[in-house]
Amino acid sequence: MEHGKMSWSVADTLDYKGYPADKLRTGGWVAAALILVIEIIERLSTMGIAVNLVTYLVGTMQLPSSTSANIVTDFMGTSFLLCLLGGFLADSFMGRYMTILIFTVIQILGTGLLAASTKIPKLRPPPCDTTSAHKCQPANGTQIGVFYLALYLIALGTGGIKSSVSGFGTDQFDEKDEKEKNQMAFFFNRFFFLISTGTLMACTVLVYIQDEVGRSWAYGICSFSMLLAVIIFLSGTRRYRYKKSAGSPIVHILQVLAASIRKRKLRLPASVSLLYEDPHGIARIPHSDQFRCLDKAAIAVEGDYEGNSSNIPNPWRLCTVTQVEEVKMMVRLLPIWATTIMFWTTYAQMITFSVEQATTMERSIGNFQIPAGSLTVFFVGAILITLAFNDRVIMPVWRKWKGQQGFTNLQRMAIGLLFSVLGMASAALAEVKRLSVARSFGSDIPEMLPISVFLLIPQFFLVGAGEAFIYTGQLDFFITRSPKGMKTMSTGLFLTTLSLGFFVSSFLVTVVKTVTGTKDGKGWLPAEINNGRLDCFYGLLTILSVINMGVYLLCATWYKTQTPESVVEMEGVKGSSTEERC
Repeated sequence: MEHGKMSWSVADTLDYKGYPADKLRTGGWVAAALILVIEIIERLSTMGIAVNLVTYLVGTMQLPSSTSANIVTDFMGTSFLLCLLGGFLADSFMGRYMTILIFTVIQILGTGLLAASTKIPKLRPPPCDTTSAHKCQPANGTQIGVFYLALYLIALGTGGIKSSVSGFGTDQFDEKDEKEKNQMAFFFNRFFFLISTGTLMACTVLVYIQDEVGRSWAYGICSFSMLLAVIIFLSGTRRYRYKKSAGSPIVHILQVLAASIRKRKLRLPASVSLLYEDPHGIARIPHSDQFRCLDKAAIAVEGDYEGNSSNIPNPWRLCTVTQVEEVKMMVRLLPIWATTIMFWTTYAQMITFSVEQATTMERSIGNFQIPAGSLTVFFVGAILITLAFNDRVIMPVWRKWKGQQGFTNLQRMAIGLLFSVLGMASAALAEVKRLSVARSFGSDIPEMLPISVFLLIPQFFLVGAGEAFIYTGQLDFFITRSPKGMKTMSTGLFLTTLSLGFFVSSFLVTVVKTVTGTKDGKGWLPAEINNGRLDCFYGLLTILSVINMGVYLLCATWYKTQTPESVVEMEGVKGSSTEERC
C-alpha cells in the first residue's frame, strides 16, 4: 500500500504537512493559477505607482523634475535589487511560500501608508501660491520621510515577491512528467503575459483613477487588491507542492571563491583527474580550461576534512570540480549581464522624463483628457504586438528558412539593444520639436503647449518593442546558460540588470545636472523642462547606447567562442532549441 502511494508522489516535493506530494491532489494549473494572482496584483501596484509617480512629485510634492526622476528610478532600482535579498532568504531560510506571504504583507503595509500620505493634508506641502514671490513650497523633511518609508516598504515587498513567485509557480509542475513539463512551458508564457496585463491595467485604469478620482483612492485599491490576493494565495496552501531548500547558490559560489583564495599559492596538478570530485555525484560538469585560478579550490590537501567527523570535506576548504565549473559558468555570463544594463537605463526615461514631457503637451481626444502616465500603454501595446508578430510570423519563417525556432537568446538581446538606440534617437528628435514650440512663446510659455502628445508615441513604441526582445532573451539566456540548481540565482542576476539600469539613470541625471547646471538654475535638466535641453540628454543616452551595443556584440562573440559544447548541465526549459549552441 505504501509503495502504491509513493508511486503517485512527485520526486523532491512535499505537501503542506511535510509528506511526499501526491501528484493527483497537489500542483498543476490550479495551484499555479493561485500563485499567478499575486504576480498580476504586484505588477498592478508597482507599475501603477511608478509610471505616474513623477507627476505627483513635481505637481504635488513640488520637487524639481530631475530630483523627481531620480526618486522614481531609485525606487524601481531598489525594488529589483531587493530580489537578491528575497531570493537569498527563500533559498536559505524561509522557503518560497513563506517569502511570498511575508513580503506581500509588507507591500500591503507600504501601499496603505502611501494612500494615507497622499490623503492627509499635513503629509504634503500646500498648493502653489501664484501671488507670492516663492509661489511653490517643496515638501519638508517629515513629509518626504513618510513618503520614502511607504515607497521603500513597497520596494521591499516587490523584491521578496518577484524573487520567489516565478520559481514557486514552476515548483507546481513535475519536470520528469512529459505532460506537466509541457504545462510548465505554458506557465512561462502566461507569466510574462500576466506581467504585461498588470502593466496595462496600471497605466490605464489605475493612472486614470489617480488623476481623475484621487491618488489615495488608487493606492488604497492597490492595498485592498493585494489583501485579496493574499487570501486567494492562502486558499491554495493545501494544493501547493513545496520543495526542500538546497541552500543558497550565493553560499556555494562564496565557498569556491574562499577555497581558491585560500589555496592561491598552490600549483595545479599536472592532470585534471587529480582534482577532487564527488565520487557519488550523479550530475557532473566536465572540466574546462578557462579561469584556471578557480581550479585550485578543488586541490585536496591535508586539513580539508578538519571539523568533520565523516569523510565529507569542509566545503569552505575543498570544492568539487563540478562546483568550480558551476562558478565558471556564472562568470561567463557576466559580460553579457553588464552590457544589457544600458537598455534598462533607456527604459527608465520612459517612466520619468517622457511622462513629464507628456504633461506639457496637448493630450485631448474630444472631451477626454489622456492622463500623462497612460502614455506608457504604448509600451504594453508594443510588447504584445511584438510578441505576437514574433510568434506568428518570424518563428514560422525562421523555421522554414533556417530550420530553427526563431532568434537565439543572444540575437534577441541584440535586437532589443538596437531598438533602444532607435528609441532614444526618436526621443531626442521629438524633444527638439517640443522645445522649438515652447521657445516660440518666449518667456511666457503656456502650461499646455499646442503640440500633440502623440509625437512621443515612436519612442514609447520602439523601447517597448525592444523590451519584448531583450526581456525574453535575457530570461532564456540566464536560465538556460546557468548551472542546474541555480535557477533562483540566475533569475536574480537577470533582475539586477533592471535594478542597475535604473541606478545608472539616476547617476547620469546627477552627473549631467552637476556638469551642465548654471547658477541661475538652468542647464540640460533644470526644475522646469521647458527651460532645459532634455534633447541633449537623450542624445547623450543615444551615443552611450550605440557604444554599449558595440561592446555587447564583442562580448556575445567572445561568449560563443568560450563556452564549450560539452557543458550541458543547465536548467532545461521547453523551447531551449532557441538558445545559442556554442
